[in-house]
Amino acid sequence: MTAVPRKGRVLVVDDEPSARSGLEKLLRQEGWTVDVAADGLLALAAFAERPPDVVVTDLKMPNLGGMELLAKLRVADPSLPVIVVTAFGDVSAAVAAMREGAEHYLVKPVDFDELLVVLERALERRELRDEADSLRLALRERDQEGLEGLIGASPAMQRVYKIATQIAPARATVLITGESGTGKGELARAIHRKGPRRDAPFVALHCAALAETLLESELFGHERGSFTGADRRRTGRIEQAHGGTLFLDEIGEVPPSIQVKLLRVLQERTFERVGGNETIHVDVRLLAATNRDLAHEVEEKRFREDLYYRLNVVHVEMPPLRMRGQDVLVLAHHFLARFCRENGSAIHGFTPAATALLLAHRWPGNVRELENAVERAVVLAEGDVVEASDLPVQAQTALAEGLRVPGATMVEIEKWAILTTLDAVGGSTTKAAEMLDLSVRTIQYRLHQYGRQKDGSPGRDSTPG
Repeated sequence: MTAVPRKGRVLVVDDEPSARSGLEKLLRQEGWTVDVAADGLLALAAFAERPPDVVVTDLKMPNLGGMELLAKLRVADPSLPVIVVTAFGDVSAAVAAMREGAEHYLVKPVDFDELLVVLERALERRELRDEADSLRLALRERDQEGLEGLIGASPAMQRVYKIATQIAPARATVLITGESGTGKGELARAIHRKGPRRDAPFVALHCAALAETLLESELFGHERGSFTGADRRRTGRIEQAHGGTLFLDEIGEVPPSIQVKLLRVLQERTFERVGGNETIHVDVRLLAATNRDLAHEVEEKRFREDLYYRLNVVHVEMPPLRMRGQDVLVLAHHFLARFCRENGSAIHGFTPAATALLLAHRWPGNVRELENAVERAVVLAEGDVVEASDLPVQAQTALAEGLRVPGATMVEIEKWAILTTLDAVGGSTTKAAEMLDLSVRTIQYRLHQYGRQKDGSPGRDSTPG
């Protein structure tokens, strides 16, 4: 018979020997590691020796009762799930325990199936909180070593941090490339903040958002009367950025007539306002970004070659989110915390099924798409965790889209291998484990992570172990 996988450590506290031993036996049969204690004082000693994942305690006990035990455990480990058991009809005591931080309450005689469900949920929530804490810790550690404003610790992002840190003190022009939504603007701001111009202006302009005449005026400014509606002199973005940094987003959209003037700014550090004759000298560091292949644009004669080489002194490419592995979860938890603050929500994590969808989705809109998906989930979630159903439909269909290599992470590849093999062997974890050279326990643990726990549905493993 296949061994039951360990599910966690539970501490059972009850002064009635029969109730205590009965729960211990049943829980061990279900795969739990069980410690027992006859009262609150003994429970505290057991907690100190081997901290459990979940505590199940009676409320009425000698020496130290359940309420006092709950209070001391909350101080020792605020995230420890505590399930209280109360006598039939004494619901007021259970309500009081819930107010003091108990995870759930059960009424004697305890329904064992209900207890198992409550324990599974409590352990899952504990794991979600622990995962969120570890991700926040990793994020704080990354902030100390990486670049302010950028989130992620994947090898792809570490390469970005390294080159950005090297070029931040210089004056060299930087060309940032990457797909839409990858964070090119955030990288530009991080380079500015890391460099000697951090206290000077950072001026940004989205070049694709303006018509040619408006773009020229925005960049270089204009004199009064230079065109219809120009009723006063206007200072352009280049002049506003004097002494600091000018960031031109979507530089590939700039028309040829303005490319010529930008080239002069880079070569001579001078320009004239629209309709003016005064030559203005500026000290500006230029950072530019595009999602286009500018080298190809040069070949097609749509972008000036001389300007391209002036811009491309240093090239930094922002990786797409699908190439950043576990950064998806780090970013998802970052956005979750932010939108919970903004919306007054108390959501503290993602279910395993939601986590699997986050990792499996290709995120063609990159970080911007993920941000929107998490904001939507915070608004729609009905519980204190994000369910798979709270995520957008596009993410929910990701698992059925197949695996793309190159581009998939090892997490995605492993998941695809396990699920595809299970389908091929009719759901037998034993046969799948043999084919993949993994233990049955590993397969079962991964299925739990993917939100596909076995429940007796077709495909349940009945192969002898």
